[in-house]
Amino acid sequence: MNFTLNILGTASALPTVNRYPSAQVLDVRGRLFLIDCGEGVQVQIRKCRLSILKIESIFITHLHGDHTFGVFGLLSTMSMLGRKAPIDIYAPAAFAKVLEDFMASFGEGMKFEPVHHPVSATEPQLIHETGNLEILAFPLRHRIETYGYLFREKTPRKNVRKEIIERDGLTLAEIAMLKRGEDVTRQDGTVILNSEAAYQPYEPRSYAYCSDTMPFPQLSDWVRGVDLLYHEATFPNEYADLAKVTFHSTTGDAAGCALSAGVGKLVVGHYSSRFSDVSFYLDELTSVFPASCLGHEGMKIDIPLKRYQ
Repeated sequence: MNFTLNILGTASALPTVNRYPSAQVLDVRGRLFLIDCGEGVQVQIRKCRLSILKIESIFITHLHGDHTFGVFGLLSTMSMLGRKAPIDIYAPAAFAKVLEDFMASFGEGMKFEPVHHPVSATEPQLIHETGNLEILAFPLRHRIETYGYLFREKTPRKNVRKEIIERDGLTLAEIAMLKRGEDVTRQDGTVILNSEAAYQPYEPRSYAYCSDTMPFPQLSDWVRGVDLLYHEATFPNEYADLAKVTFHSTTGDAAGCALSAGVGKLVVGHYSSRFSDVSFYLDELTSVFPASCLGHEGMKIDIPLKRYQ
């Protein structure tokens, strides 16, 4: 029942000797979702001991090179490794031309289909779901069309307490009603309250990815209460003017969003190449939002399952 973030790259614009461009893999119960796909992503996937062939969907925030240049090599490698299942790529509409050019030049003999799903949203919007997960896109505020992504487990069906099943001799139909959250009313007028007989087995987990963006008021509402928030922090606070001009965020912006949204934990990245050492970012973050950490290549953050009885 794992829900684990794997950080592959934390650089902005220019890669450095210690940092790769933006890319992350979110592992939800063994299903792998790639978020952004900067150059060098294949190497980082292997270093993190993840399977390239198990990636089932790709989510691209925007069409700047440090977030997309890894797509071409990754798709080629998937083909060489024998992938046959289609792969869904969620990205702004302009990605269609990029994918078309790639397939025209390098797609001959490819045994699977990359399927582009254009993303367009003015507020959080469901774009993909599995049996136990919802994925929403929401607009960010950058120089070009850009989206963030929210990964949220669905509320699980309730469990019925074993002692109630035995005590009241519940039938299969009654158990099903309780699992759906309903009360049970028997023919003799006896009522078995759902609040007493059933319980939610665990708390759904959530992760929000806020790539290149300047701060704006709605963002904290859209990521409110997530267990883990990734928010870019390209610049330290002293570069606030430059951040504003380039439509990026500072450490203070990222921490302020986390505080306002009431998230469980904040992790940052997308560091400016001006700084070979960003350890001083941490003091600026924790002074506003104590539950902050600096993302780094190879970092794994697990969101544990909170079970109930």
